Amino acid sequence: MTTPTLALDADRAAVAGRVIAAMAGPEARLRPDQETAVAALCEDAARVLVVQATGWGKSAVYWAATAVRRSEGAGPTLVVSPLLSLMRDQVAAAARAGLRAATVNSANIDDWSGIERDLVSGALDVLLVSPERLANPGFGRRVLDALTGRLGLVVIDEAHAVSDWGHDFRPDYRRVSDVLQRLLPTTPVLATTATANARVTDDVAAQLGETTLVLRGPLARASLQLAVVDPGRGDGYDRLSPLDRYAWVVDHLPRLPGSGIIYTLTVADAHRLAEAIASVHPDLPVAAYTGQLDGAQREKLEDALLANEVKALVATSALGMGYDKPDLGFVVHVGAPPSPVSYYQQVGRAGRALDHALAVLLPSEADDRVWEYFATATIPVPAQVEAVLAVLAAAGESMSVPALEAETGVRRTRVELLLKQLAVEGVVERGEAGWSTTGKEWTFDAEHYDGVIAVRRREADIMRSYTRSESCLMQLLQRSLDDPTAEPCGRCSACLGALPTGLEQRPSVETRRAVAAVLRTQRHAVEPRKMWPGGAFGSRGRIAAGEIADPGRALVHADAPEWSELVAQVFARDAEAPEELRDAVVGVLADWRGSWAERPETVVGLAASGFPRLVGSLVDHVAERGRLQPAGVLDLPAPSGDLSSAEEAAWWRDQLLAATAPPVEGQVVLLVVDASSSLWPVTVVTSWLRRAGARRVLPLLVHRRA
Repeated sequence: MTTPTLALDADRAAVAGRVIAAMAGPEARLRPDQETAVAALCEDAARVLVVQATGWGKSAVYWAATAVRRSEGAGPTLVVSPLLSLMRDQVAAAARAGLRAATVNSANIDDWSGIERDLVSGALDVLLVSPERLANPGFGRRVLDALTGRLGLVVIDEAHAVSDWGHDFRPDYRRVSDVLQRLLPTTPVLATTATANARVTDDVAAQLGETTLVLRGPLARASLQLAVVDPGRGDGYDRLSPLDRYAWVVDHLPRLPGSGIIYTLTVADAHRLAEAIASVHPDLPVAAYTGQLDGAQREKLEDALLANEVKALVATSALGMGYDKPDLGFVVHVGAPPSPVSYYQQVGRAGRALDHALAVLLPSEADDRVWEYFATATIPVPAQVEAVLAVLAAAGESMSVPALEAETGVRRTRVELLLKQLAVEGVVERGEAGWSTTGKEWTFDAEHYDGVIAVRRREADIMRSYTRSESCLMQLLQRSLDDPTAEPCGRCSACLGALPTGLEQRPSVETRRAVAAVLRTQRHAVEPRKMWPGGAFGSRGRIAAGEIADPGRALVHADAPEWSELVAQVFARDAEAPEELRDAVVGVLADWRGSWAERPETVVGLAASGFPRLVGSLVDHVAERGRLQPAGVLDLPAPSGDLSSAEEAAWWRDQLLAATAPPVEGQVVLLVVDASSSLWPVTVVTSWLRRAGARRVLPLLVHRRA
């Protein structure tokens, strides 16, 4: 890797200057590192990696480079970008720079043919596309066929995702990077990111090529004031409970500057917290933003935040890379991300064009579980890989992901991830008809993956230090990104020894009560499974109408903070249900009865998670209060280990082989279950009860686990 200082000649400088002035004002000029990057990209086969803080102006580099190369007759620029929100922002930015840009995504399918024609004709200066879209065989073939030999510049934005040492490795990014460089070796390539430590930087640079020019700058953000609430001092001081954290946000949101983002670790938390805020502050507009929203809904909410029409979006990490609101006043995290790198990326959304913005972290005792999940979630399991490859090899033809799930018993999301990882290694390939093997042998690189896990666990240790405020918070983030300029900021809560003015360590008791009361009125539907899993279970396809459950209800959904203390108490040991839980279950039934197709007549218990006394006491209580016939508790041994859907369903079926069905002939059965995440015990037991003569089965779960 080389690090020369390069300058633009007069003609190129004039073109680049017009772009920068159009984007940032008549007095704006390229900074030295920006000019060096643009000058390098004016040469064929150049490879440039820019690692700079959020708000530094990385996109200005590729707009200026595009304008210069287009003025000299080069072809269009292809920007590979991760999010729709970023693409829309970049299309608008390109227009300000005097360039015509377009994006292709699932939200504008009707425009694709016209965009592709403009691309081929040369009318389009910039095409923005996601790595997942470009990896689609049909689309990728059409676009790459049209662009091969004609591209003037390739941009890989958020390039840390190319490296599996990074916090957000995306196999499609790696595949696209490999393909583009193989097909277009003489086209200049620019990779940009704000969140790469030295190891990730070296890995991405090596992937780009030996002569990669790396331009790395200081990552401190002078406008950000970082703070940790409730830093776990280790002196008997109780940390904030999940409900306390919700109440803290509800208490403090009116005081936070401007508009901002409140990050949660789960989709359920985003919706619950948004509802809690709206209930206490009906005049303070907020909305939940998650990856489950469609493109149009996301765009509407992003635009509302840009226009300050909402005080905050309560979001998962789906609102992260690429979202650009220069005057974002605050970022609050309810629970910490798994690495300081991803945390830096998310707080970097705030204060880009402000003198002061707040970034507040409310740590959670559940963070450790989340961090460990993320440390291992993307690591391939050899037995699963071998099962997928064996089925593909035996088929001798392309197979779809659902078909592979059915044949292997590996969960669908896991199959998709494994196939993308195998495609990076050239072991499988995706065609328009599905996935097939290439004949290349696969070997599990245990040393490499052990190293990846070790790195992620070290990053989790850094986040533990951050949550305990052991040293300057900004300096710790900079060091985690190997920034040699790291030094104490003098303004974070660790440096000051106190929270910023206006922030308190604890929410008010009144707010905590109000939030709990609101959230405990929520009711959670449990939609029945409708398909058998195949694989080890054998049967696959639609569950017969005479064996399927009616829609059910859950008292507690996932890690609901309003119930966390009660859940901890109830599931600490198997005992009779406390009065608070018995009353809550009756409350669910009272609200639910208006939706019953038929009123239940018999109540059966299922100890799916090993709590027969708990379930039995609830069966007796519900039977007495609802004048139902109690029919006992099924106390079956729960499976252990990480089973696939097919394996778990087969386990429950096999446990029922020697069981005697309760007297349910012709009855509508209320099935009371202690806890489940997969719903396979509910699904299999329901089928068994229906075959024993039950007319209907209505499941009621105490805890629907995430």
